[in-house]
Amino acid sequence: MDIKIFGKYDTSAIEVHDVGLSKYINLNSYMNLHTGGRFSNYSSGKKNVNTLERLINKLMRTEKWTGKKYGAYRILKEAFQIIEDKTKQNPVQILINAIENAAPREEVTRLKYGGIAVPKAVDVAPSRRLDEALRNIAIGSTDASYKSKKPIEACLADEIMQAARNDQNSHAVSKKEEIERVAASAR
Repeated sequence: MDIKIFGKYDTSAIEVHDVGLSKYINLNSYMNLHTGGRFSNYSSGKKNVNTLERLINKLMRTEKWTGKKYGAYRILKEAFQIIEDKTKQNPVQILINAIENAAPREEVTRLKYGGIAVPKAVDVAPSRRLDEALRNIAIGSTDASYKSKKPIEACLADEIMQAARNDQNSHAVSKKEEIERVAASAR
């Protein structure tokens, strides 16, 4: 039996072009995108959680949606329907393209030399790249829907489609560009 995400979207033909992220993007299909913290007992457990469930968890970061997993599940499901209607493509592939475009490759850390903090550019680990991309997509969509007549489903769909096109109007892509620009100046 072939299980599809939301009963509609097949993940067998999804391509991950970024080699670094390919090991951490998990698209295993389950009947329910809710693991209940099953993988939280060991440090690298995040990579066993479905990437769509991780996006749902990131959507629950604001006051309005805290703890409302079914609401976040419904938001993602409706956003995928909007993406499919607008692009006529598999929305899971669009999301993977958005993650690849929104994941920063380099960031800045602070090193202390004799009481002086010096910024230093460092490469970003693949799991952190995925976390940053998902977080920025979720934050961009919730910020766009705040004090707006546009529903959060439409804002999430727009954010994912803009990030998939590598559009600078996307919050996630602009945040990635800003992080990489600061890292380039700290080299």
